[in-house]
Amino acid sequence: MTRSLKKGPYVDLRLLKKIEGKKPLDTGVIKTWARASQISPEMVGFIFGVHNGKNHVEVLVTEDMVGHRLGEFSLTRKFVRHGGQMQKAIEAKQKESEIAAAQAAKASVSDKAKK
Repeated sequence: MTRSLKKGPYVDLRLLKKIEGKKPLDTGVIKTWARASQISPEMVGFIFGVHNGKNHVEVLVTEDMVGHRLGEFSLTRKFVRHGGQMQKAIEAKQKESEIAAAQAAKASVSDKAKK
């Protein structure tokens, strides 16, 4: 979602008021519903609780985030893995092979220690 240069960046004024004159380390989480607000350089170091529709996701603002929107860092959809029964069987087989490899390595170390 772009914004024309003549309009300038959109930064929510309420957010700027909340951080005005405060130090990032002293303030806790600043809750906000303004997902469309762009991150300005004054916000660097603050922790914002950005609402994702269900709860507030904590976002620590860094210098790399300046110019992006707050909503980009608080995902609204939760990814549910695909696969079902077949995927579970593959994961179980993989776990068993890892356990077997660990036991074999442990046995070889104990054999060397005996010699």
